[in-house]
Amino acid sequence: MKASKFPVINFLMIAFGTAIYAFGFVNFNMANHLAEGGVSGLTLIGHALFKINPAYSQIVLNLPLFVLGMRIFGKRGMIYTIHGTVCLSVFIWLFQRISFSIDISQDPLIAALLAGTFAGVGSGIVFRFGGTTGGGDIIGRYFEQKKGIAIGHTLFAMDLLILLLSLTYIDIQHMMYTVIASFVFSQVVALVQNGGYTVRGMLIISEQHQLIAQRIMAEVDRGATYLKGEGVYSTQDKKIIYVVLSPTQVLVVKEILAEVDPNAFVAITNVHEVMGSGFTYD
Repeated sequence: MKASKFPVINFLMIAFGTAIYAFGFVNFNMANHLAEGGVSGLTLIGHALFKINPAYSQIVLNLPLFVLGMRIFGKRGMIYTIHGTVCLSVFIWLFQRISFSIDISQDPLIAALLAGTFAGVGSGIVFRFGGTTGGGDIIGRYFEQKKGIAIGHTLFAMDLLILLLSLTYIDIQHMMYTVIASFVFSQVVALVQNGGYTVRGMLIISEQHQLIAQRIMAEVDRGATYLKGEGVYSTQDKKIIYVVLSPTQVLVVKEILAEVDPNAFVAITNVHEVMGSGFTYD
């Protein structure tokens, strides 16, 4: 493989992301008896019941999954996954030995919010640069490819099972704080992975498409594209306007449509990433 396929910045940022994740894992999850989903949750169960250091069990539990993941991710993806998993274990081991503590034991809600934030930021950086930390991602993708089960369903079932098993060492109160941390994690990881911005895609079908497109370009200062369509019932050719907008610009376009053609058909979708003129820079 050529070295250009593996930019050094990707390895550095994956390591940086795992360091952030590990810091929160040690100082908020482990220190405040908060559970976790996925393989990390299993390592916490092993630590609480059998005193097994998560830094070691993280690697051991992922070893058989690496073999499975080689068929799913390919060599490129697996190199990043192995790198992320090893870095996570190293940083968990390291942060346990650094004399540093944040005493928030009297406020578990703050601990849950911080745990979810650090895990979300760290994982978001890892995902953004093409890596994973192994575990549930590999299992989820396996069932998606081999069994046709959506990865989200598999991950949800795994997390639910592991959280239920976590009741062997935490009480219901700490479990509910864990749920809060998981929710914060899901929101933060999406924000970081998608670059911190929200974009909407708008599809507009109208007989007044020319006037609408002109006003979008003039008043919103945003380019638009015509897509060719055909009405199923009428069998007539139609021009569909496709435009990518910020949430504020969506409101302006809605006002334009209300003036020009209130009966226009409009579909608005979330766009997770945009590359091109007006959205990305060299």
